[in-house]
Amino acid sequence: MAAQGNSTDTLFSPYKMGRFDLSHRVVLAPMTRCRALNGVPNAALAEYYAQRTTPGGFLISEGTMISPGSAGFPHVPGIYSEEQVEAWKPVVEAVHSKGGFIFCQLWHVGRASHPLYQPNGGLPISSTDKAISERWRVLLPDGSHAKYPKPRPLHASEIPRVVEDYCNSAVNAIRAGFDGIEIHGAHGYLIDQFMKNGINDRTDQYGGSIENRCRFLLQVVKGVVSAIGASKVGVRISPAIDHLDATDSDPLSLGLAVVDLLNKLQDDTGSKLAYLHVTQPRYHAYGQTESGRQGSDEEEAKLMKSLRTAYNGTFMSSGGFNKELGMQAIQQGGADLVSFGRLFIANPDLVSRFKVGAKLNKYNRKTFYTQDPVVGYTDYSFLAPASRL
Repeated sequence: MAAQGNSTDTLFSPYKMGRFDLSHRVVLAPMTRCRALNGVPNAALAEYYAQRTTPGGFLISEGTMISPGSAGFPHVPGIYSEEQVEAWKPVVEAVHSKGGFIFCQLWHVGRASHPLYQPNGGLPISSTDKAISERWRVLLPDGSHAKYPKPRPLHASEIPRVVEDYCNSAVNAIRAGFDGIEIHGAHGYLIDQFMKNGINDRTDQYGGSIENRCRFLLQVVKGVVSAIGASKVGVRISPAIDHLDATDSDPLSLGLAVVDLLNKLQDDTGSKLAYLHVTQPRYHAYGQTESGRQGSDEEEAKLMKSLRTAYNGTFMSSGGFNKELGMQAIQQGGADLVSFGRLFIANPDLVSRFKVGAKLNKYNRKTFYTQDPVVGYTDYSFLAPASRL
């Protein structure tokens, strides 16, 4: 466990995350917003991220496509083409001009896609040929929803090319000015589809044992670390989250196996990863359950405490946090940093509102995934100047 925290720390205490000196612990979580028309960032994204930037604050971009077939939502940004790299530069500069730091989340949805998002209308790729159940629906470009199709399982010989896509995208992100990248290994997307035994039914070197199921993640992380350096790399996992049918029979053992692999990683300079980002079991994609969690208090506490204790570095937690829960996590040593999603969507000045105890704006879920460059995106109100710190 990182030894920086103590009972006097709060969400507003400074924190040194490797090479980054953060002024507080409130992080903008990565969230899909569907405003990058045709996969290319634009001025609306620059305004959105700038609105949520504070001096010394840390932001993580929305999930960003690493290849033409990696999307599963309409109008999500990519980082694989030169046009996209150039288009990200003003967005990153808007954050830097306000003194913030920003990582780009690298994303491949795997089977959580549809032929409409695939080159030449092909099938999405995955670790398996099992489709996501009808409990879930894919959002199509016209705003309608459809069943997820059966994916095509990747051949082992194809996996190095996907790893290369992650590496190239990481290099592109640094070229665009990002301070680093986060590898999205959570929430039922491609990497998670390899790690969870509720999905992965392979019989080759990428299936079966925990070691084999984590092989793809390890190859991606090693490749990206080699390409841009460990201090610019974060990893997000969600061993206990069942989003998109991503279940595992032993999430604690899976999480600890991932932590063990990441603890051993460093680059040629001896630098370690920037952070590990773990989603709390209480997270639910469409809001919290009535109880506020998917498992029991005891199960949740055991999982998060075990991962937190085992990981030798900066530990970030996310999933259903409010100010009170975030303060508890920091003060009780449960996390070094806490990322906020929906609250940050509706409150661009969330840090200030938390500091002064101001009332929070309510978010409108209906406008989360529209393409309007303003409504539900950059039109949420700020505190009056007199109310800010």
